[in-house]
Amino acid sequence: MMKVRDVMNSRPITVQADSPVSEAARLLRKNKISGMPVLDGDRLAGVVSESDLLRLLSVDDEEGGLWLPSPFEVFEIPFRDLVKWEKMHANLGEIPNKKVGDIMSRNLHEVGPDDSVEAAASVMTGQRINRLPVVENGRLVA
Repeated sequence: MMKVRDVMNSRPITVQADSPVSEAARLLRKNKISGMPVLDGDRLAGVVSESDLLRLLSVDDEEGGLWLPSPFEVFEIPFRDLVKWEKMHANLGEIPNKKVGDIMSRNLHEVGPDDSVEAAASVMTGQRINRLPVVENGRLVA
């Protein structure tokens, strides 16, 4: 039986919960990854993904809608969707003050290094998640 330790990345890219959101975005872009574990010191605190960052641009709390204007809408904004434009602008102004811990996903699923690869795959497919932290004795190992 193949174990998680046989296939895990033992040097994951991580970010601290108290880091600014811009640091998480920089790390994701630099390393060409879509998400990463968030640590509080050396303990796993959550996971942050591109989706979490995009949610910062949401202008409709009820629908969670992301509104990025097309070039044509930029010219039409004085005539329509001004409220959405103003909300997006306000959200953008708040982003530099946000910490990774404010936006990360806390609903974590994790496995241990001695769990089977099949068990890990089952968790990932069952929970519809793309990344699965590997934790041993409360510490992230992969």
